[in-house]
Amino acid sequence: MSPARHAAGGDPDTSLTRAVAAAQRGDDAAFTQVYRAVQPGLLRYLTVLVGPDGEDVASETWAQVCRDFSGFQGDGDGFRAWTATIGRHRAMDHLRARARRPVAVTTLDELMALPARDDTAGLALESLSTAAALRLIAELPRDQAEAVMLRAVVGLDANAAGRVLGKRAGAVRTAAYRGLRRLAEQGAGNLVDRTSDRSRPFDAETVR
Repeated sequence: MSPARHAAGGDPDTSLTRAVAAAQRGDDAAFTQVYRAVQPGLLRYLTVLVGPDGEDVASETWAQVCRDFSGFQGDGDGFRAWTATIGRHRAMDHLRARARRPVAVTTLDELMALPARDDTAGLALESLSTAAALRLIAELPRDQAEAVMLRAVVGLDANAAGRVLGKRAGAVRTAAYRGLRRLAEQGAGNLVDRTSDRSRPFDAETVR
């Protein structure tokens, strides 16, 4: 099961779907549950995009989520994709705004140290691989890195990741395949072996 989906005590997608619906009815505790389920992967994805400004962009993302929440329609998977799409738009705005300033590079050690709001997120990072493998992700071409991050960390399938990136699902699968194949060739076998698309092995062969 992919890291963003893995949780003890039942199907996390069903749980998230119910929490989203309850939060839309005004249940504050349910919104907290939604935030804790989505924020860790979202923050790490945004940090890959904007470096140390990831927390600021995540805050902007959640502000927009709160403003537009009543209009959201969909299940837990749809909410992850919707939130990732908002986050990516905010990240692109942020990058354009700082284009004339030097861009600080975030190390993978800093990425690994980002705070997670629940134990599941910590387990997810551990299951991905070592910091060395994550360093290899950061060195991938951007389209490949985003495809791998959206599927393995945020927990989206190829169709949902394609909607976030504005690409066809096949293009996302190709980017993920190329990225994972490159990682495998460079010795990040644990990453390839331990990340998955739902219950199937998420490796260079299954994403083609």
